[in-house]
Amino acid sequence: MSGAIDISIKDLLLSFVILIVPLAFLYYYKTGLIKSTLIAVVRMVVQLSLVAVYLEWIFELNNAWLNILWVLIMIIVGITTTISRASLNWKSFLFPLFITSLTTVLIVDAFFLGFVIRLDYILDTQYFIPITGMILGNALNHNIVGMRSYFKELNEKSDLFHFLLTNTGNNLRLSIRPFIAEALKQAINPMIANMSVMGLISLPGMMTGQLLGGSSPAIAIKYQIMIMLAIFTGCTLNLFLSIIASNKVVFDAFYNFDRKKIYKS
Repeated sequence: MSGAIDISIKDLLLSFVILIVPLAFLYYYKTGLIKSTLIAVVRMVVQLSLVAVYLEWIFELNNAWLNILWVLIMIIVGITTTISRASLNWKSFLFPLFITSLTTVLIVDAFFLGFVIRLDYILDTQYFIPITGMILGNALNHNIVGMRSYFKELNEKSDLFHFLLTNTGNNLRLSIRPFIAEALKQAINPMIANMSVMGLISLPGMMTGQLLGGSSPAIAIKYQIMIMLAIFTGCTLNLFLSIIASNKVVFDAFYNFDRKKIYKS
């Protein structure tokens, strides 16, 4: 199979014309999202263009330290976006979320790159950067939903939390179980739904990319199954660890829930 057909800059610019459709809806219904949409599109184009240049260079070098640096940058961008979009307190969550994201990447990458793909060089740019990026990118979206849900439930149902705390003998682990369960449901349910119809009504991104790149459907499918397992595990593990790490910050020694430490002022 041949590689994907190249798209000229002129044809790529033509693709922006289709944005008239969603922008027209946003304008007509006065959503207030026109400006943020245009900013997001411009940022996407600039960022991907810079990444294209950088990745050409980093793929050629295939240097372990550069690869690690790039992943650390991805982690920092991901957690800062999570904190910002979930309206959380920077001082309280920056370090815990960094540690949980790093832990998730180490566990999931070590398993899939080391034991499933069996790379001789586990930090090989061709595998390490894209797979880690997909895990972190998906974890970002689900962390925002999960963290919002968790703290919203604790905030709105504080009476239930204290009731459970009293009836479990001040056992925090048991008292927060229903709140963690709700956060996991809110964050992970969409991914479960997506996996259940994958291949029937959608061809996922990694598989499509490999097919366009010339890989056989069989190879593309095997990689897609692997990456979906990695993403699902990574998202679930990262959200759970983020909540557990956050509990060290938001509860005092007497299990009082400090709202000032959670939300940005």
